[in-house]
Amino acid sequence: MTGAPDLIARNGGGLDGFHIGYLPPDVADLVSDFQSEWEDVSFATRVWERQVEDGHRVDLRVHVLRGDRLGTLAELREFLAEYHERDPADWTLTEFQHGESPGLIGAAEAFWLDSPGRAVHLLIDPERLAPDVLGAIATAITAAS
Repeated sequence: MTGAPDLIARNGGGLDGFHIGYLPPDVADLVSDFQSEWEDVSFATRVWERQVEDGHRVDLRVHVLRGDRLGTLAELREFLAEYHERDPADWTLTEFQHGESPGLIGAAEAFWLDSPGRAVHLLIDPERLAPDVLGAIATAITAAS
């Protein structure tokens, strides 16, 4: 598991109007981009994975979500609970501020509403990356100028 973030590490490049400014050194080098849609929300996704004995394992996923139903942080949380088939009552998240945007963070994921209809959601493998790394990755994702 990675300890404190090394902020001299590489960055993750641009993804659908955002810049991923920090990747921990332990994040794998195999990168794939995907476009998808679910329940009238479009996803631009970048995945970093590594090869393991049984195939591949994802270290980090970043989604940029766009859709009219993502008007508030509560609506974003509700959408993600439905998307990931989670019981909202059992989903432990803490509020955090991402610049001017409200967000929620847990042990292995963070998300925030950049503006009504536009959000960022990232997930880490908690067996590979520590929660402090999650916060470092999240705060380094910024809207591209």
